[in-house]
Amino acid sequence: MGFRLPGKFIAKQSAEARNVPKGYLAVYVGEAQKKRFMVPISYLKSPLFQNLLIQAEEEFGFDHPMGGLTIPCTEEAFIDVTRSLNSL
Repeated sequence: MGFRLPGKFIAKQSAEARNVPKGYLAVYVGEAQKKRFMVPISYLKSPLFQNLLIQAEEEFGFDHPMGGLTIPCTEEAFIDVTRSLNSL
Protein backbone atom coordinates (compact mmCIF):
# COMPACT_ATOMS: atom_id res chain seq x y z
CA MET A 1 0.00 0.00 0.00
CA GLY A 2 1.32 3.44 -0.81
CA PHE A 3 0.72 6.57 -2.81
CA ARG A 4 2.32 8.10 -5.88
CA LEU A 5 4.01 11.42 -6.29
CA PRO A 6 5.24 12.53 -9.70
CA GLY A 7 8.17 10.19 -10.40
CA LYS A 8 8.21 8.65 -6.90
CA PHE A 9 6.51 5.87 -5.01
CA ILE A 10 6.28 6.17 -1.24
CA ALA A 11 5.20 3.04 0.63
CA LYS A 12 3.42 3.23 3.94
CA GLN A 13 5.33 1.24 6.55
CA SER A 14 4.55 0.26 10.10
CA ALA A 15 6.82 1.51 12.85
CA GLU A 16 8.18 -2.03 13.23
CA ALA A 17 9.09 -2.20 9.52
CA ARG A 18 10.97 1.10 9.74
CA ASN A 19 13.08 -0.27 12.59
CA VAL A 20 15.03 -2.65 10.34
CA PRO A 21 18.63 -1.43 10.05
CA LYS A 22 20.10 -0.92 6.61
CA GLY A 23 21.63 -4.14 5.31
CA TYR A 24 19.30 -6.37 7.36
CA LEU A 25 16.10 -8.29 6.77
CA ALA A 26 13.38 -8.95 9.35
CA VAL A 27 12.07 -12.52 9.47
CA TYR A 28 9.53 -14.22 11.73
CA VAL A 29 10.40 -17.66 13.08
CA GLY A 30 8.70 -20.19 15.30
CA GLU A 31 5.88 -22.67 15.41
CA ALA A 32 3.09 -21.45 17.71
CA GLN A 33 4.59 -18.15 18.79
CA LYS A 34 6.49 -16.22 16.10
CA LYS A 35 9.63 -14.32 17.07
CA ARG A 36 11.14 -11.54 14.96
CA PHE A 37 14.83 -11.80 14.01
CA MET A 38 17.08 -9.40 12.10
CA VAL A 39 19.42 -11.16 9.70
CA PRO A 40 22.10 -9.62 7.47
CA ILE A 41 21.14 -9.61 3.79
CA SER A 42 24.44 -11.38 3.11
CA TYR A 43 22.70 -14.54 4.43
CA LEU A 44 20.59 -14.57 1.26
CA LYS A 45 23.60 -15.94 -0.65
CA SER A 46 24.07 -18.87 1.70
CA PRO A 47 22.75 -22.31 0.65
CA LEU A 48 21.73 -22.97 4.29
CA PHE A 49 19.57 -19.85 4.41
CA GLN A 50 18.27 -20.45 0.88
CA ASN A 51 16.94 -23.83 2.05
CA LEU A 52 14.93 -22.00 4.72
CA LEU A 53 13.58 -19.63 2.06
CA ILE A 54 12.53 -22.59 -0.10
CA GLN A 55 10.64 -24.04 2.87
CA ALA A 56 8.92 -20.67 3.39
CA GLU A 57 7.96 -20.54 -0.30
CA GLU A 58 6.57 -24.08 -0.23
CA GLU A 59 4.49 -23.44 2.89
CA PHE A 60 3.32 -19.86 2.41
CA GLY A 61 3.98 -18.88 -1.21
CA PHE A 62 3.77 -15.10 -1.24
CA ASP A 63 1.08 -14.91 1.46
CA HIS A 64 2.98 -14.56 4.72
CA PRO A 65 0.58 -14.41 7.70
CA MET A 66 2.81 -12.10 9.76
CA GLY A 67 3.00 -9.51 7.00
CA GLY A 68 6.72 -10.17 6.67
CA LEU A 69 8.88 -13.12 5.70
CA THR A 70 7.89 -16.10 7.86
CA ILE A 71 10.31 -19.02 8.13
CA PRO A 72 8.50 -22.31 8.97
CA CYS A 73 10.94 -23.89 11.41
CA THR A 74 11.56 -23.98 15.12
CA GLU A 75 13.36 -21.10 16.74
CA GLU A 76 16.13 -23.48 17.80
CA ALA A 77 16.69 -24.73 14.23
CA PHE A 78 16.82 -21.14 12.95
CA ILE A 79 19.35 -20.17 15.63
CA ASP A 80 21.50 -23.19 14.69
CA VAL A 81 21.50 -22.09 11.03
CA THR A 82 22.37 -18.48 11.86
CA ARG A 83 25.07 -19.62 14.29
CA SER A 84 26.58 -21.73 11.50
CA LEU A 85 26.46 -18.76 9.12
CA ASN A 86 28.10 -16.48 11.69
CA SER A 87 31.01 -18.88 12.05
CA LEU A 88 31.80 -18.85 8.30
